[in-house]
Amino acid sequence: MDEFWLRDHGPTFVLDDERPGVLGAVDWIFNGWGAPDWASWDKAAQHARLVAGLVGAEVVSSLLVNEGGGIHVDGEGTVLVTETVQLDPRRNRFADRARVEAELARTIGATTAVWLPRGLTRDYDDFGTNGHVDIVATIPSPGILLLHHQPNPEHPDHEVTRELRAMLADQTDAAGRAFDIVDLPAPDTLRDHEGFVDYSYVNHTLVNGGIIACGFGEERADARAREILESVYPGRRAVTVDARQIFAGGGGIHCITQQQPRVPA
Repeated sequence: MDEFWLRDHGPTFVLDDERPGVLGAVDWIFNGWGAPDWASWDKAAQHARLVAGLVGAEVVSSLLVNEGGGIHVDGEGTVLVTETVQLDPRRNRFADRARVEAELARTIGATTAVWLPRGLTRDYDDFGTNGHVDIVATIPSPGILLLHHQPNPEHPDHEVTRELRAMLADQTDAAGRAFDIVDLPAPDTLRDHEGFVDYSYVNHTLVNGGIIACGFGEERADARAREILESVYPGRRAVTVDARQIFAGGGGIHCITQQQPRVPA
């Protein structure tokens, strides 16, 4: 391995209602989040096909430079994307919205793309992804949008999340619904030794019957996040895993995991 962020360079699994019993695995082009000087990705770029072979999935090849952490879907045709990721000239030099949306429709069945203008501040540092959506917003169920909220005006993401909320309030999903936005507040910690943090509870992952939530060593904030997550995922129990060391490496729990859906018979 040269990278361990499997969400990004591993396969994005898909199902097709017209082909029951078939598991698909989208193999995006991976170039280390825009080919920065520090990145090595020769091995990581092969992981999607490697995993697909191990689980017996049918590979869906794509020429789009994309990462699994750069998209979130609702399962009904809506996809969240970011202008500074999919339209990043270091990733897709000749792309425009129409081309990206056409490829997302072909590969993951997305019929409506909601374009965020940017991501969180720390994500634009040298070792960031340039705006991944998976620390900003997700869709726990159709019509519900879970949004990172930075309540402290001393943090630059206070203004970022305020503007994102205003923008998303005007958007609609593939079914034409306005989003019911649920704020998920950031922990109180503002900085680490490198600057403003991007600690986000949005970066969680789901398991059967449960939610694995990022924790940041703040009992009250971590507990509040679990309560909110359980409220938007009825019937699931949330548990917290300290994610500070993972975030220090540039991502969170969602970034190092990838769920595989059950294939209907």
